[in-house]
Order: sequence, then structure tokens, then C-alpha cells
Amino acid sequence: MPVEFHASPVEAWGRLARPRPPVASPAFPDAMIEALRAPGPGALRAPGLEALRAPGLEPLPAPGEDLLCFGLGRSYGDVGQNSAGRQIRTTALDRFIAADWTTGVIRAEAGLSLDALLRVAVPRGWFAPVLPGSRFVTLGGAVANDVHGKNHAVRGSFGRHVLRLGLWRPDMGAITLSATEEPTLFAATIGGLGLTGAILWVELRLMPLPSALMESQTLPIADLDGYFALMRDSANWPYRVAWIDCLASGSGIGRGLFTRARPAHAGGLATHRPPRLTMPVEAPAWLLRGATVRGFNWLHRRRPWALGEHRGHYEPFFFPLDAMAGWNRIYGPHGFFQHQSVLPAAEAPAALRALLAECAAAGQASFLVVLKEFGALPSPGLLSFPMQGSTLALDLPNLGDLTRALLRRLGDIAVAAGGRLYPAKDATMTPAQFQAGFPQWEALRAQAAPGFNSDFARRVGLL
Repeated sequence: MPVEFHASPVEAWGRLARPRPPVASPAFPDAMIEALRAPGPGALRAPGLEALRAPGLEPLPAPGEDLLCFGLGRSYGDVGQNSAGRQIRTTALDRFIAADWTTGVIRAEAGLSLDALLRVAVPRGWFAPVLPGSRFVTLGGAVANDVHGKNHAVRGSFGRHVLRLGLWRPDMGAITLSATEEPTLFAATIGGLGLTGAILWVELRLMPLPSALMESQTLPIADLDGYFALMRDSANWPYRVAWIDCLASGSGIGRGLFTRARPAHAGGLATHRPPRLTMPVEAPAWLLRGATVRGFNWLHRRRPWALGEHRGHYEPFFFPLDAMAGWNRIYGPHGFFQHQSVLPAAEAPAALRALLAECAAAGQASFLVVLKEFGALPSPGLLSFPMQGSTLALDLPNLGDLTRALLRRLGDIAVAAGGRLYPAKDATMTPAQFQAGFPQWEALRAQAAPGFNSDFARRVGLL
């Protein structure tokens, strides 16, 4: 039965735009290939692209019928949206293809979520080497955005643990990529934002897990100097992250809570539970305003049960927000933006003060402000986000032009310090900010698959 495309909403996690492009949802690999090869309705083929096509392949997509694959929609902005073309949802392609539980090497379809991977791997004594802030991310999405976690200093980014990839391109068909097989295209696909073709499967090396329990310490931070001092003193803790009160100003800039953690040596291998709560409706637009967030931050810093040493399951440490399904609805009907930047180590102290001072002066409050460090391990992708230094992430309710203006000022501060913005979280990056932050962008453009595009790529002038 032919794969069909139907108009369907493709909503990013920030809920800023809700385009309804033609979407196909294949459930089997042959149906995926059929959907990828399907020509756009009633359009002419792109001139000149047929010469790039390998013999025997179907015609290429036409102009205006660009393709983009997407998974669970956990990118915050428009990097996973293609409102001017067609999209293929990969979430039904979520099967294990092979697994060696003696070495921890697995191969799975690109639509398999980290949630499903952990449910199978943890009871067998294996763990994902790198985890972002949500487990509801597909393997394909983790590769395309080269996600990072709280242990970057010791494990680097997700792409460092990818051994091989299956990729489909209109000009090459289905191919296998690795560090030795099509290495240039392999590097472009890791962190390549889905623009080098459709990721079909991922081969990943897991890491041993002695226990599903984590030992952690949470300590107060008085200011940014205190944060950097604790970071230097935490070399024996692979996972490190800080929550920052973004409304603090003056000498209090950077105050918050610092948490460091490591797996316990014993305690069983029980996996995590499904979300226990659901945000059933959109919150009113006024809920997350300055006074509310100021009160939340005051209480959050003073929770007596949060400080000190703890021993508990990995779930609340890695995925605190996943405990509530649909938590993004708390930002109301207009959605929210996220700023995430990385700042080189030498410039980070001054640039972080400037970023946090700008937020405090603007009075646009964020109750979710995360600060952590990236180590020296290089990321393998051309457009990978991490670099050695500090990364700051904060959520901002959508107040229209006021919020967009603040985000552009924050982006300018980060780029002027030699840093860059995270495409997976971005909705306002300018072409100038993108090109300054990712100097290898033209090399990625050269490796992009014919007929693949995204709203993000159009906005920043990548394609």
C-alpha cells in the first residue's frame, strides 16, 4: 500500500509555531524508503539534481517539496520543522536491530527513544553514555543534534559514542557511515540537524552501569565565583550541574544550587517509571511572570530537603521535568523560548555575568536556568554545539517582541565572547550569529542532501 502524506501539525517543544505540512508516518523500513522516494505532488523535478542521482533511484523531490525527518518533537524551536515542504515522522520505526549485551553495542532504528533504550538496557547493566535533559528523544534526533549531558567533561557529546549510521540520500541511496566509511559525511551527519539525509539506524556503544542508584550532593552557591570553585572541586563526580537564580543582580549574580552525582556501586538495576503527572491544560499566560518566578526562586533556594547528600534512583536526577507529561503547557498558549549558549572557558566568567545581568535588567524571569561545563573532549560533528567552556540555558515565556529582542541581545553577548547558540533550542538566531558561532557551516552546506531542508536552515541562511 503506498505511503501517504497528510497535513498534520508538527509542534516543537516551545510551542511557538504549529505548521501543518504534509506528513508521512511509515512503520517499516521499506515504507520509510518509499516515503523518502515519493515525489512531491504535481511539481517539476529540481533542475540539475538528476545528474547527482545514483542509477536506478527514483526521481528527486522537487523545489518547494523539500523533506525533513523528525521524531518526538523535543527540539524547542524550528530545527525540526519544515513548513514549506514535507516531513516524515520516524517514531514508528523504533525497533532494536541487534544488541550485544556482552559488549554493550546496540543497533536500533532511528525512531527508538532513549526512554525505550533505557528500559531495555538498564536491567542488563548498561546505560546511555550521554543523556540530555529528557529521555523522550529519538536516537536519530540525538545524532542530528549531537546532544550533550551533565557528564560532558568525561564522556563528551552523544556523537562520540556512535559507531555507525545508516543514512538515505536521494543522490546515494541507503549507505552506511562511520569514522572510516564516508567519514566526511559521517562528521556532517552528527550534529547535522537532519540536513544530510534521513538517518535510518544508529549503532551505539553503551557504558556499563553498576547500579540504577545515584549518589549526589547539592550545595548552595553564593555567586559565580562559588560556582566555578565547586566545579574545580568536583573532578571525582562525573555529573555536574547548577541551577541559577536569573533574577539575582549585583554581587549575587550566579547564586543558586550546585549538584554533583555519580552512580552508586550497588543498589539494583530497576528501570525508571512512566511520567506520574500530566499538565492537562494550558496555564494562563500571566502565570510565569516576574513576581511568580521570584517567589519560586526564593523557595527553591531554601528547600532544606534539597541540600546535602542523597542516594536515589537515576530518574529524578537526569529527568526531573519528565516527571510531568506536557510540562511545556505551563508556559501558556503563546509558548516559550529557550536561550542556550556555550562560552569558551577563558571568556566564560565575564560573559556569564553579562548574560545574567542582562536577564535581571530586562525583568523577564526564568525559573529554569541551568549552568554546566563542557570539557575538552572534541565533538565529532561539523556543527556540533559543545566546545570547552560553560553553557547556560534558560527558558523565557513568549512575550512577543520584548522576548525576541532580549534573546537577540543575549545571542550577541555570547557570540561576541567567541561562543555560539544551540540550534536545537533556538528560535531567534540571526544569520550573522549562526555564521560567527559555526565557522564550518559552509562545509555542512556542501554535504547537505539534495531536497532536504528545514525552517531553521532557511532562517539562518544555511541552505
